[in-house]
Amino acid sequence: MKKNILVIGAGYAGILTAKKLAKKFKKDDTVAITIIDKNPFHTMLTELHEVAANRVDEDSIKISLKKVFAGRKVNVVLDTVESIDFNNHRVTGKNNKYDYEYLVVAAGSKPTFFGVPGAEEYTHKLWSYDDAVKLKDHIHNCFRQAAIETDPERKRRLLSFYVVGAGFTGVEMVGELAEYVPFLCEKYEIDREFVEMVNVDVLQRAVPILPEKLSAKVEARLEKMGVKLMLNSGVCGVGEDFIEVKKNSQCIRYTAGTVIWTAGIEGSDITNEAAKNLESVNRGRIKTDSFLRSLNDERVYVVGDNMFYIPEGEERPVPQMVENCEHSAATCANNIYCAITGKGEMEVYKPAFHGVMVCVGGRYGVARVGLPNHMFNLPSFFAMFAKHFINIIYFIQVLGWNKIFSYIKHEFFTIRNCRSFVGGHFSNRTPSFLMVALRVWLGAVWLFEGIMKVVEGWLTAPKLTGFFGGAASWYNSILATSTAAAAGSQGAVDAVSSATGTGAAESTVKAAVDAVSAATSTGAATDGTVQEAVKSIGTAIMNFDFLGLFRLIFVSGKDLAHSTLSDYAFRIDVPLMNWFLDKFVIHNNSMQLFMQGFIVIAEILIGLALIGGLFTTPASALSLVLQFMFVCTTGLYLGTFWMIFAAIAVLIGAGRTFGLDYYAMPFLKKQWKKLPIVKRLYIYND
Repeated sequence: MKKNILVIGAGYAGILTAKKLAKKFKKDDTVAITIIDKNPFHTMLTELHEVAANRVDEDSIKISLKKVFAGRKVNVVLDTVESIDFNNHRVTGKNNKYDYEYLVVAAGSKPTFFGVPGAEEYTHKLWSYDDAVKLKDHIHNCFRQAAIETDPERKRRLLSFYVVGAGFTGVEMVGELAEYVPFLCEKYEIDREFVEMVNVDVLQRAVPILPEKLSAKVEARLEKMGVKLMLNSGVCGVGEDFIEVKKNSQCIRYTAGTVIWTAGIEGSDITNEAAKNLESVNRGRIKTDSFLRSLNDERVYVVGDNMFYIPEGEERPVPQMVENCEHSAATCANNIYCAITGKGEMEVYKPAFHGVMVCVGGRYGVARVGLPNHMFNLPSFFAMFAKHFINIIYFIQVLGWNKIFSYIKHEFFTIRNCRSFVGGHFSNRTPSFLMVALRVWLGAVWLFEGIMKVVEGWLTAPKLTGFFGGAASWYNSILATSTAAAAGSQGAVDAVSSATGTGAAESTVKAAVDAVSAATSTGAATDGTVQEAVKSIGTAIMNFDFLGLFRLIFVSGKDLAHSTLSDYAFRIDVPLMNWFLDKFVIHNNSMQLFMQGFIVIAEILIGLALIGGLFTTPASALSLVLQFMFVCTTGLYLGTFWMIFAAIAVLIGAGRTFGLDYYAMPFLKKQWKKLPIVKRLYIYND
């Protein structure tokens, strides 16, 4: 008979616990893991304010549970848990009953209203996906109605926003709103002076978990953005169009069209219900031992926001924050595995938190990070960078590459109104159809190069000795003669002969020019070109050696006064690559023919793919690989560097406009996502 592990809740702690359990019991068919949640998706609760203030798309904070657990031994059940029978080890939901051997309570939290009259009925909450979407629509409706309102008092009421709570959620919500308001005012042609934004809290300072210096920075930033702070002020009551704030023992009523409640949290309904039977503290936090088991039942584990545990040596319980969810999930999964299998040792929960950060809009943030015994403050730019980096680390655990790509796309590539700490510099702005001509021309050049190499006999006779060796000799001759430029043309020819170890300077230069030309699409050298190259001493502009690992060479085939763009050549000389080519390619005719065939076929296929817009991304990537190979062997004339930049420009999605990728990629993505290993490793994007 299977041992059932039941996880209640697919929040931060629940989803990670289930994944870690699935990994530990991957090869154990005697254990069944089930996770229950009322939604088919996991919600990024820490990003709700971004959706509410319309900085990112609402789908960006949703993560499909089906995708998260694809290819894993986790049964996802959509149900609302109503009660738990601890004696009979049974959970009852609206739709069904579920037996368990081990239970993980990870049901998360909900807003708490501290008994304030009207708070629950008349405020907007910010603790779920639905809350964020409804609040976003409400804010837009307020501005739409205000735009056509002729009564100034009613207009001001519609545009008065009070955010109750100056902790993490409250500050981030009012900061996002303050950043968004100027764009709404411009869109609806409303004077900014009609909009009022107030942050209210009984706290003495904003986000008191931060050092006073950082709290002061947060407050200063909010005031600069037009937010009025009412600290040391408790809320007495909330009505349909007002809020009452207690200041100096007196309740004062203010007109408020919108009140957003972010003042605190308590355990979810089912957690509060469970807390009636398990030892707990206020607001439904269930007490646990050092192994995260309920003090009343060793088969019940509690993680994330639902747990109340004071680690040894600490004075306060672990905070209700995402990092605690991550740490407690790992400890819980390990201890359940030990309890079921009898293998390993139970872990004592010893979390090591690495700091906190608060974003005030998309452009500014503060952070206190580091090691538990050594914390330091980060400047705004690095605080915002740290915030996004930490989110990415979390996404790696939850949905891998798929979610990372989606997150970067929403936060940087399609950011609205440049509301990012890097502004809108990474946002998509150039219409993709403008890339079609560049893509086709780049493909045509590659196709021409491949065909010309076939005509020149690259598929039938070894060519690489002259192709690589001649170019190297040309660069060496310029470097050798650059210090004797005043010696004249004959001196340059003699220098070439000395540098190349041959008396045939003219033939050496011809081979070199042919090689570099072949690599850079400039055509083969004529006899006149050779004579000019021999007569010209050339100029070494840069010859920088980096610790013997590689050398950067930048030269001109003429003196600088007479040089044009096509005379300048750049090469990255890599000794290891030179050794490989010399030992394994050049001295073996069969290998030369193989390499030549690869280059010719690659150039032709790249050209055809780019012209047709089929597999544009791999074709562009291979184009860059070939260009890099040429830079490290023959070098490239600057006149050909446009091909590198063109390949970069068409690298992502350029074939989806007037190209075959428009039809091929959706079909291939659909088939790719069906593969079990692809679903399990999340190596796809939506």
